[in-house]
Amino acid sequence: MSYDDFSQRSDFNQRTSGLPDPEFHAEFYQDVTAKRFFAWVIDTIVIGILTALVIVFTAFLAAFIAPLVFMVIGFVYRTVTIAKNSATPGMWLMAIELRTHRGERLDTSMALLHTLAFTVSFSVVILQILSVGLMALSPQGKGLGDHLLGTAMINRISRY
Repeated sequence: MSYDDFSQRSDFNQRTSGLPDPEFHAEFYQDVTAKRFFAWVIDTIVIGILTALVIVFTAFLAAFIAPLVFMVIGFVYRTVTIAKNSATPGMWLMAIELRTHRGERLDTSMALLHTLAFTVSFSVVILQILSVGLMALSPQGKGLGDHLLGTAMINRISRY
């Protein structure tokens, strides 16, 4: 059963939000924090490969600004893929996706805001530590950006 099918059921708890209640529907949040980590590893590898290709195709001139190139490619990669699928390729492989507080997939503006929050959080060590701590301790596995934007990462429950 997919989230969209699930949200149409009469027993779906929508009193406070469009997201499943972690107390009654824990399967949507099970192992999400670990899956987020593995998705991040996969996405970082892909972004690293894309960065290496840019460096090669610029006759190694981009090597002088490699961290900036990596950050820009990562920002565009995350924004575009989240806007299109509500998940990056790494998230897709880990069978997780982002949803808004209403339970909807992220649109382009929310994908941009989520990516901005991720980038700022990742750039400031204390914010990243706080974000990881929140993911580990919150019942929905929400990071700092998720708390600020009202988004949540959920498991994609298969139809089969």
